[in-house]
Amino acid sequence: MNSAIAHYWDQADLLGHMVGWFLLAMSVLSWTLILLKAWTFWRIRQAAPALRAFWQSPSLADAMAMLRQADRAHIFIALADAAEQADKRAGTLSENTAFSDILTRSLRHQLQALTTRLEAGLTMLASIGATAPFVGLLGTVWGIYHALTAISSSGAVQIDQLAGPVGEALIMTALGLIVAIPAVLAYNGFNRINRITLAELDGFAFDLHAHWCKT
Repeated sequence: MNSAIAHYWDQADLLGHMVGWFLLAMSVLSWTLILLKAWTFWRIRQAAPALRAFWQSPSLADAMAMLRQADRAHIFIALADAAEQADKRAGTLSENTAFSDILTRSLRHQLQALTTRLEAGLTMLASIGATAPFVGLLGTVWGIYHALTAISSSGAVQIDQLAGPVGEALIMTALGLIVAIPAVLAYNGFNRINRITLAELDGFAFDLHAHWCKT
């Protein structure tokens, strides 16, 4: 396999090399995003059980301290901080709006910021998973064309002369799939975790709104 790739690389022209380097860059970017998002989501899921403990704390100060310590990714605590800041702003002369509206606006803005943060990188993973096979196919088609042109210029064409170059060119399609499959699987997995996290954030925001409006 390695010798076939090396032989194809030696025979490829500029476009073939560009496709190969592009696939390599896509693979590096994909795995970088996968590792970063996996680490981030792991920390988020580790902090998720603290949401139940938050409401079982004896006081708000204890609940905030506990959640701040558990939430290393600063996802859930960001909502609690937003609610607390809204409570402080409501007591100033610059805020003439009803407290419920101030709190709703503050929580909504924080939810939008957290949604953007959680979804960062997912579009890139989806794009890599969707386009990498076609980039590999482009390399294959161009490699086959390049091989056929070289063989036809040499005179008589035999099947053994054709099988080697065509087989080597098909390696580019395989490489495209190797780049795409992890990206697609990671995107689907992260997207599911993202939906669960956003649902928890939405429920936590609702509970915070209900709690602060009662006090």
